[in-house]
Amino acid sequence: MNDSKFLKTNYHTHSTFCDGKASPEEMIKAAIEKKFDILGFSGHSMFPFASDWHIPCKEHKTYANEIRRLADIYKDKIELCLGFEADFIEGVCSPNMKSFSLFKPDYLIGSVHYVPGSKGYFEADGGFEETRERIKKYFGGNVKKAVQAYFSSQREMLSKGDFNIWGHPDLIRKQNAKSILFREDEIWYKKELKSTAKAASKAGVCAEINTGGMARGYLNTPYPSLHFLEILHDYNVPVTINSDAHSPENLDFAFEEAKSLAKKAGYTEMEFYTAGSWKFQNI
Repeated sequence: MNDSKFLKTNYHTHSTFCDGKASPEEMIKAAIEKKFDILGFSGHSMFPFASDWHIPCKEHKTYANEIRRLADIYKDKIELCLGFEADFIEGVCSPNMKSFSLFKPDYLIGSVHYVPGSKGYFEADGGFEETRERIKKYFGGNVKKAVQAYFSSQREMLSKGDFNIWGHPDLIRKQNAKSILFREDEIWYKKELKSTAKAASKAGVCAEINTGGMARGYLNTPYPSLHFLEILHDYNVPVTINSDAHSPENLDFAFEEAKSLAKKAGYTEMEFYTAGSWKFQNI
């Protein structure tokens, strides 16, 4: 237990190595200005594959070396950590420490972006019109089936992966931002949340309270929703606050709101990574 001041941390940070808008050093300088104690980088990765918004396979080592180089340069001002936001796609890629061992990351964030359907995928955080078209094409327009497939992929990742932080647990909620794709108060949806929380508890991961959807104007609350956060608390799944920042100004976006939401859900402490180990601090 850490009884000193509340450490300001963020482990979900993107840079120009993937789809971020600023270099790692620019993000670091902004974090120092914002008085962060610990900043972790988490470049998008589909290793050993890549899309146009992931770190190219051949750049993974360069990315890792650059973060380590900067960590040494700025060690007297901020603690820097090396991570990857590793995608899970059944049979293609998975957030697994063994797969990333060459790069010696401090941690992995496991995330589901792509949801498999009949002969194709849709992106949980894809464009609103495109996502609806893909659900129509690959799920016969059955929204319930598509959302259930999203959470099924989450549970597959949680049972098969080897990672530390669970990325934006209910990212699919982004699709309700402009117009309602599905209702979050439906019984079937709540059952999905409970089943997935149970899988997270068994996996022993830390769920992030992710404010990225708020920073980009999609949502008024973080991922996960308050209801999901309450369920995660019931299943003793620890949490940490991350911004999923793609630009310097959003590094600590809505952190106080996220902390308040955690307290409302029943949390009294948060997990954080420092000096090679995971610890807890009171909130």
